[in-house]
Amino acid sequence: MLLALLVAPASCQREERDLTGSVPEKPVPGIEQSVLHPGDGNNPAPARSKYEETAFDVAEGKRLFQWFNCSGCHFNGGGGIGPALMDDKWFYGSSIENIVATIKEGRPNGMPSFKGLVPEKQVWQLAAYVRSVGGFVAKDVAPSRNDDLNAAPAENRAPTPSPFNGKGP
Repeated sequence: MLLALLVAPASCQREERDLTGSVPEKPVPGIEQSVLHPGDGNNPAPARSKYEETAFDVAEGKRLFQWFNCSGCHFNGGGGIGPALMDDKWFYGSSIENIVATIKEGRPNGMPSFKGLVPEKQVWQLAAYVRSVGGFVAKDVAPSRNDDLNAAPAENRAPTPSPFNGKGP
């Protein structure tokens, strides 16, 4: 029994959160066009970044997506004024580096540039969330539904119940 208690904490692995704000080792290349061609179903798998591997960073990206009003154009990923983020056909590529370049540099006739307006780490978190909307990240990392879309209020928003003393009516 004592051996089991000593081994149990060592077997649990938690994700490590980088709270220092460091950015990926490799620099973001210039804006690249997608290899997407009509009728071509053989697109290479995009590279993974450390921001796509932690639920914390993807959830922060989701929060920032709402805060920066990205839904105003992308309509929660379904597309509207801006392109849809829920499919796998992207004009400028779906790799996280291309999404970061899009956020920072903008795109002609629509997407404004946020270079210098959004901190580097938040740009990467936003890009990780955008990839999760398209289904490019692992299911255990992707955030679940918004609290306002659930049938019942979230636990932290539910009214506080009165204490029950255990006695009947």
